[in-house]
Amino acid sequence: MRVIVRTVSELCITAGALIVLFVAYVLFWTGVKADGAMSDQIDRLQQQWSQGRVPEPAGTGTAESAAPPARPAPYRNGKAFAIMYIPRFGFTWNKPVLEGTGTDVLKEGLGHYASTARLGQTGNFSVAGHRRTYGDPFKDFPELRRGDAVVLTDGTTWFTYRIDKGPYRTVPTDVAVIDPVPPMSGYSRPGRYLTLTTCDPEWGHSHRLIVWAHLDSTQPVEAGKPRALRR
Repeated sequence: MRVIVRTVSELCITAGALIVLFVAYVLFWTGVKADGAMSDQIDRLQQQWSQGRVPEPAGTGTAESAAPPARPAPYRNGKAFAIMYIPRFGFTWNKPVLEGTGTDVLKEGLGHYASTARLGQTGNFSVAGHRRTYGDPFKDFPELRRGDAVVLTDGTTWFTYRIDKGPYRTVPTDVAVIDPVPPMSGYSRPGRYLTLTTCDPEWGHSHRLIVWAHLDSTQPVEAGKPRALRR
């Protein structure tokens, strides 16, 4: 009996230690790795932009040109192409936006739904991010309010979106939230929209939280930071 009790006790201690280590990994180590990965993505983007390697801005072309501008090439899966700033989360908050929403992509930043519009263009530019773990990029998502700014840059242009509705709670199968004109957003016609999505509850994934925004203004990077990012 003593041997059995001792064995069970040792197994319980071992199991408890493994659980503690797993929790520490989920809460701490994934965050450390993700923060490093996101910082690296931003550094690489800014280095590319400083060397003049930037995407062609939307709507480029000359008035003299009779041919319509070429359709922009799609973003490369798993590659960062923009940086997002949300002042509501603090003026030091900034995250890279990568193409795709796969598990590996979301470990390194926010993910653009590949089926949705490009940044700044007509349609619904939609982005997903973790609420918790992997850097907790959208930890404070429920604090977003109507009128809040969401600012992005692709190295040539600042895009300032303004939130119109949300956070709206729904189920993961409700894919209409990223439609070109989401039916529950309050929008009634095509426009230049932004959708942000994350998991709910905070440590679960049974539901999703959504906010919708419209493109409020754009300005060249050379003109300095947009007003929403000025302290």
